[in-house]
Amino acid sequence: MNNPSLPERNNEGFLEDANHWSPETARLIASEDSIELTEDHWEIIEFLREFYKAHEISPPSNRLFVKAVREALGEHKGSSIYLMQLFPGTPAKTACRIAGLPRPTNCL
Repeated sequence: MNNPSLPERNNEGFLEDANHWSPETARLIASEDSIELTEDHWEIIEFLREFYKAHEISPPSNRLFVKAVREALGEHKGSSIYLMQLFPGTPAKTACRIAGLPRPTNCL
């Protein structure tokens, strides 16, 4: 979280200002979790950024994150197993951090 090439972040690694996000920022944040971003990751990251743009919040929980992805991208991609494979741990929290968005409110 002390990478000087990244914009300012809070103690959990979320950007202080979502406007300072870039694809390179996403790659650097993902690399901290040993995640190499693939086309599948980018599809979810772009979905999250569009969701944030439309609703001005991150999906507030994993359950709502999975549901929103399912509605937008279909059953296969909108499953907790699929999202956990891409974003280990708490998928909504990990994906939002990489996407440069605020921490989901109900994620542990």
